[in-house]
This record gives sequence, structure tokens and C-alpha cells, in this order.
Amino acid sequence: MTAAIDGWTHVYSGKVRELYIPAGSTTADAPELLIVASDRVSAFDHILSPGIPGKGELLTRLSLWWFEQLEDIPNHLVPGGLDRVPDAVKGRAMIVTPLEMFPVECVVRGYLAGSGWAEYQASQSVCGVALPAGLGNGDRLPGPIFTPAWKAPQGKHDENISFEQLVDHIGPEAADRLRALSLRIYGKAAALAESKGLIIADTKFEFGTDADGTVTLADEVLTSDSSRYWDGLVWETAATPQARMASFDKQIVRDWLSAHWDNRGTPPELPAEIVAQTAAKYRELVERLTA
Repeated sequence: MTAAIDGWTHVYSGKVRELYIPAGSTTADAPELLIVASDRVSAFDHILSPGIPGKGELLTRLSLWWFEQLEDIPNHLVPGGLDRVPDAVKGRAMIVTPLEMFPVECVVRGYLAGSGWAEYQASQSVCGVALPAGLGNGDRLPGPIFTPAWKAPQGKHDENISFEQLVDHIGPEAADRLRALSLRIYGKAAALAESKGLIIADTKFEFGTDADGTVTLADEVLTSDSSRYWDGLVWETAATPQARMASFDKQIVRDWLSAHWDNRGTPPELPAEIVAQTAAKYRELVERLTA
């Protein structure tokens, strides 16, 4: 059951986040929103049980830290909003400006992994971006590439699309702006992470426009839920692709689920040790980045 918060009305539940509007307002006229990160964890489009203790707080802490590092990029945080977050959700919530969201995930890849690796094996390209021959799983790309995904309803898979398809959906000017902003943010973030001994293999951003039409960075940013982080030293020295791509996120959960579930029916309950290992990875990433 979704928690009641004094002064706020719950309007939406996502895989991880809960959305509230000020009591007495509607989704059409709400002057601000309260986004609360839960401890829920999802994999393969299913919400799993139990959650990861402290995950919501860690994700929020990391997003807020990255918003500070990216102060030259307009974001959706309401000035002074953190001081007004209700005590019941303090530490895992943000008060933000409502935006007209682009229905697209702006994915940037600096390394070949995940669905990008699968697509490369089939076509030597990712989302229509041609890549050199001979790349291996986990290899660094010649340069970061923008590979958008069209957002699907909850429970459905997002659809990887080409830049040309993105132009068809939202127009050339908006598409160019999202690509430029995404690559700019990734470049800055990847360099900062590298200085901490970390690799951002890939990440996804979400943007919207405010009342003035300004394209604005929204939702979570560069968290371990939205990004694939690797240890730089391990990536350079590990003997196998799987070992060098060990990540600071829920990959532990995905690997365990893949080995113990056939993707039919209700997913099994996560063992305590898998929950503990995943929580430790989330915490280690935050501590290394923000130290």
C-alpha cells in the first residue's frame, strides 16, 4: 500500500518511484511534484521481492550529487525544495518542477555491453550507428554514441530506435538538442567518474520542457539504476569479459534470477545474501563517487 503523506496526494507508482502532487491540486495544474524513491528493485520488467534496504535513499543521494556536478545543465529541482521534503520521506525524495516530458530515454554508450553488444553482433551497429569491426563485449567504443529508446508503458520493453526515427517522433530541432545535451553530460560525467577509478559504460537520461520551453534534465541522473558502472582497474586487468564488466548495480539480481527462473509466472523471492550483496554494491558506488 502506498504511504500517505500529509499535504500531498499520491497520483502514480512506477517500478521504483512514487509520484505525489500538492493536496488540492490536479496533475494538470500542480505547481510542483514530490518524487519518492522506494527500495523496490526490478529486473526483466518485473518488480521483485524483497526490496533492497536503503536503495531509495542511495539513489536519491547519488542523483542530487550529480545534479550539483552538472550545475550548468538546467534540471527539474525546485530551489529550496529539499528543505521542504516531508519528514516521512526525507533523504529519499525530491520536490521538482512539472515538465512536459519527452517520451524517450536518451541513452549514451561509451562501451559495448548489454543490448548494444547483442545488436552489434547481429549488425555491427547499435541503433543505426555503424561501428568498427572486431569489437568485443565490454570494449570501449571509438567515441560515445547516442542511441535513444522510445519509452514503452510499464511492463513492456522500451524500443531502441535510430536517430532518424527520433527525428520522426519529436522533430529535428528537439532531437538535435537531446543528442547534444546527452553527449555533453555523459562526457563530463565519464571524465569525473574516471578520476575516481570508475567507468560509466552507458547511461540513460530523461528530459522535458518547462513552462518557458527550456529543455530540462529530469528524473534520476547517473544512478546505479540508470547507468552501468564498472571498476576501472578491474576492467583493465580482468581475464574475461564477464569479470571485467562486474557492475555496481542490480546485475547481481539479474544474474541470480537468470539462473533460477525461466521468465514464466511470478519471479522467485530473492535470497537474503543476494539482497545484501546488491545493497553493498549500491552503497560502495555512492561512497566512491562522492568521497
